[in-house]
Amino acid sequence: MRRTNNQDAHAVIPAKSRERFDSRGHLFIVADGMGAHAAGELASSMASELIAMNYFRTAIADAQDSLLLAVNEANTEIYQRGQQNPEFHNMGTTASTLALLPCGAIVAHVGDSRVYRLRNGVFEQLTFDHSLVWEVQASGQVHPDSALGQALPKNVITRSLGPNADVQIDIEGPFEIELGDKFLLCSDGLSGQVDDVEIATLLDCLPEELAVEVLVDLANLRGGPDNSTLVVATVHDGPLLQNRPPPQKPTPDETLVFWGTIGAFGATVLCAIASIIFILLGSGGPMVIALVGALVSGVIAATSYSNFKQQSRRRKTAGGGGDGELPKAYGGRAPYRKYASKPDQTLFDRLGKTVDELRDAAKLKNWMMDWDQIDRLQKQGSEAMESGDGRSAIHLQAQAIVETMHQLREQHNRSADETAIDQ
Repeated sequence: MRRTNNQDAHAVIPAKSRERFDSRGHLFIVADGMGAHAAGELASSMASELIAMNYFRTAIADAQDSLLLAVNEANTEIYQRGQQNPEFHNMGTTASTLALLPCGAIVAHVGDSRVYRLRNGVFEQLTFDHSLVWEVQASGQVHPDSALGQALPKNVITRSLGPNADVQIDIEGPFEIELGDKFLLCSDGLSGQVDDVEIATLLDCLPEELAVEVLVDLANLRGGPDNSTLVVATVHDGPLLQNRPPPQKPTPDETLVFWGTIGAFGATVLCAIASIIFILLGSGGPMVIALVGALVSGVIAATSYSNFKQQSRRRKTAGGGGDGELPKAYGGRAPYRKYASKPDQTLFDRLGKTVDELRDAAKLKNWMMDWDQIDRLQKQGSEAMESGDGRSAIHLQAQAIVETMHQLREQHNRSADETAIDQ
């Protein structure tokens, strides 16, 4: 409502073949740019294009490593583009990327755009906001409800793609996928105006297209200070739920760690038994044997664990297929927040208040509105809520908002046409 250009960008790239799905899955991206002189718009569009291109072209077999490298390479190219043109200097963008794969859902994230998962009425935020507010709250030094916590600016982000040559990228997952799961990616134009419980409930109660429409309408009706971009992906029956790969077997290094640990534990038990025998019989032979066994097993365990850690570090830093070294991944602690869908009277009334405010504005400005259908939807919603059917009530109230906004847009278009004719 307040921006002349759209600095958001997104990409939705479903796998077109089973082979592509097995290797790279379905890909979804939302990016929110920042910077003057159209720099933010350029940065976000570059992010959505480059992440997808780099992700699909890399020779790295592991999709999670490939996604990490793709986001890192996108940052490098956006940074270099900013350095080449003074007007684009320090341009940046958030980037939240979701890949749905046979192994589960993987998220790569930088900034304060978000990725959520809705399952059985539970709404989980799978990304950590790289913002001043979240970073300060995570430090534990400032309580969110304190005066200082409330005074912190909510639009200051601490990480983004583009301003710096290096960037810390959060990798979350893989998360197990179930039938009916809904994933939502959005920019902060939505999350800054519509709270998480509202988003959870509307996404839970409405079909995807209606949910997206009413969520954008709500963000705009509440001021629309920023662009709003939403992508919803729902898991239906299909390859995501069929022929899942079996759990990965331990690597040779992990096997060594396992048996080395078992050996050390066994040697400890043997040592304890030998100590008892030594006390009872006064013989040092068993004690010596146990001590030697414990020493040998401990060395094996320590060596195996050291080798395992070195191999793990190499796997995390060495790219496959000639793509170079991987950057270090961060995150890995999702979900960060959980909310419950609440199709209750409180939300029903809050949505109804939005319609009432639009009604008052229409009367004040003498807009020609047909309120019959809107009133009918609200009446049916009230009846559903009284009968205890909160989901249907929220659905009907959402339809009333969409219908009101539809008529307001038509009114706006008619006014614009009349102004053009008068001129």
